[in-house]
Amino acid sequence: MASSEAKVVAYLILIVEAGREYEVLRKLYEMEPVVEAHIVYGEYDVVAKLEVPDLKTLEEVVMSIRRIPGVSKSTTLISA
Repeated sequence: MASSEAKVVAYLILIVEAGREYEVLRKLYEMEPVVEAHIVYGEYDVVAKLEVPDLKTLEEVVMSIRRIPGVSKSTTLISA
């Protein structure tokens, strides 16, 4: 995969308050850096793929996602 501009790709896995999964999913899809988001079953509730230009932007996006009502906990995985 060739691209003229480098991007930081990260996966954000979320634990969400029971019953708020679809609400959080809708909010994620309103955010431009979110290229994919899915409800999953198991220890985590939502997984989102983010593409941003740099780590500073990633930090800003992750902080805004953590402020979404219903998000209890998040883990960020930065792709190598």
